[in-house]
Amino acid sequence: MKTHWLGVDTGGTFTDFVYFDGKSIVIHKVLSTPLAPEQAILQGISELGVPHDGLQLIHGSTVATNAVLEGKGVKTVYITNSGFSDVLTIGRQARSDLYNLMPKPISPLIPADYCMEINTRLNAKGELLQPLKQHDIQTLLDAIGKIKPDAIAINLLFSFLDNKQEQEIRKQLAEYFGDIFVTCSSDVLPEYKEYERGIVTALNAYVGPLMQGYLNRLQLKLEEGVADETADPCLSVLQSSADTIKAEQAGHHAVRLLLSGPAGGLKGASYVAGLAGENKLLSFDMGGTSTDVALIDGEIKLSSEGRIGEYPVAVPMVDMHTIGAGGGSITYVDAGGLLNVGPESAGAVPGPACYGQGGQAATVTDANLLLGRLQADAFLGEGMLLNIDAAKEAMQKISITLGLSVEAAAEGVIKIANEHMVRALRSISVQRGYDPQDFVLTCFGGAGGLHVCALADALSMQRAIVPVHGGVLSALGMLVAAPGRELSVSCIQLLSACDCQTLEKKFARLESRGIDDMAGELMAEPKLQRSVDLRYKGQSFTLNLKWPVTHNSANLKSIEQLFHEQHKSTYGHRLDLPVELVNLRVSINGDVPPFELPVIKADKALSETRAVNCYGIEKAVVLFQREELNRGQKITGPALILEKVSTTLIDVGWYCVVDDWGNLLLYRKV
Repeated sequence: MKTHWLGVDTGGTFTDFVYFDGKSIVIHKVLSTPLAPEQAILQGISELGVPHDGLQLIHGSTVATNAVLEGKGVKTVYITNSGFSDVLTIGRQARSDLYNLMPKPISPLIPADYCMEINTRLNAKGELLQPLKQHDIQTLLDAIGKIKPDAIAINLLFSFLDNKQEQEIRKQLAEYFGDIFVTCSSDVLPEYKEYERGIVTALNAYVGPLMQGYLNRLQLKLEEGVADETADPCLSVLQSSADTIKAEQAGHHAVRLLLSGPAGGLKGASYVAGLAGENKLLSFDMGGTSTDVALIDGEIKLSSEGRIGEYPVAVPMVDMHTIGAGGGSITYVDAGGLLNVGPESAGAVPGPACYGQGGQAATVTDANLLLGRLQADAFLGEGMLLNIDAAKEAMQKISITLGLSVEAAAEGVIKIANEHMVRALRSISVQRGYDPQDFVLTCFGGAGGLHVCALADALSMQRAIVPVHGGVLSALGMLVAAPGRELSVSCIQLLSACDCQTLEKKFARLESRGIDDMAGELMAEPKLQRSVDLRYKGQSFTLNLKWPVTHNSANLKSIEQLFHEQHKSTYGHRLDLPVELVNLRVSINGDVPPFELPVIKADKALSETRAVNCYGIEKAVVLFQREELNRGQKITGPALILEKVSTTLIDVGWYCVVDDWGNLLLYRKV
């Protein structure tokens, strides 16, 4: 059976599909089924008529993310050293509201009653101060047995130096409780900082069984449809670091899936922009529930300082900022009479009022429909008729309160949503020392094309890209992602005192562990990239620098100088202090699937166009079908370009050119 590929992105409102049979691609969307995400996936596969035999399904999942954000993980027990059971509750002393004297207490991820202690201890050098005793282990097992948890997280001090005690506890837990989900901090994040390591380990246990169960159900359903037993389908999941992992391992690494879908969008944006010769991107992914913004300067950046909700997530993930502004964001007037947009979303059920599924609140999608920017009879390629009367009724509740017309209120909704996104784009560019004018604004997501020109205007940007299939770009990104692993270990010492041979052995051990973990995913020699986290002695935060494959004392001096330069570039100054090595990191990647966007024709017969009126735009707005555009065709705004999965507004003062692959290259008129 011939191999074929399917990228799937499960979003809050829609589940997106991009199918590639080796020659051509087909795209599709279905409404998500949040209570059982696999149902939407199986529905889409059925509607596409995709055979299960030989299928390579690469999936971006929101199961772990939603479980954390909604507090719906499994019952979890946390095990740590005596005297440290309250670490997860205390956390760090940094406050999100600096001047709030009565901050609302944050509920700990794991209740205090489920945080257990055991009397054992290593010191900061990894030396054993208090060995494990069988009596203490048995007492711990008995206490856990009374709770009957679904998962257990083990986080002992300095386990990144010596994990023997964690592994012994894990072994006895498995013998006592059978196949209960157990995760050790030395496996998840062997780095210093017991709070961050503890939270990541607890999160992994908290959502791991959910991911395992969900992926197992999906895998079984895929295997049921197989006609040839020698051509079983292969299920992989995209990690937050924008590389893939086999489904059978993904549950054990659930904390690394928290930005699975958004990572696919960045992967797709980088691929498509690369075809157009661009590698400096300011991207925004506007979906139904939220908008993700990111900056790509040559390559996708990873961060170990990300957050999900209230929790720090120190595993590598794409560096992006998320706000609650999407097509489904609900608008309302607050007690002070001010118009607000988001962060609450109408989601897939009931969805925006115009979906006709019982939604009563006005949303950004309703506003775009009332302004004429969305065409009621052209949504999802005429697969869904929007109810403009329902949208008007919902917006009237806002307009009457504000004393405005329905259209003026809708225009206000769009302006506020745009301002939310502009602020987010500035936070990851201007506030980090980057000039947005040096980048190309790249939009995707089902709603992104309607806002791209307004955002570019607000940031004084001259160019933008609306990728082909931008409404399903996260799903397309799944098809250009390679299998990979990100591994790390703390190794805290002065950089000048490092022994190169010792570091080489540590790097080699990380690489060997990662390659072994990827058995069956690597079809050729893996690509390896080493890097280090450095800081000035006494600092808390680090900068990441690439590490040469061969290194010696001269290289150490060179890397130290590079750190000084990067610190000055990032923070505006350098210090006359010793440089300290903190963490060693290794990235391992396999081969990218053989995906290629087909080149569009240049001799299509030009289709007839029609014009519509849009509120706030004086000129008539010409409508085009994106599938009928020719290579090299130029379109001057104002215009609406309709397609199956999204709509693009070419605003007044802008024009676009269609490139060889169907991407819209937007330029501001000079």
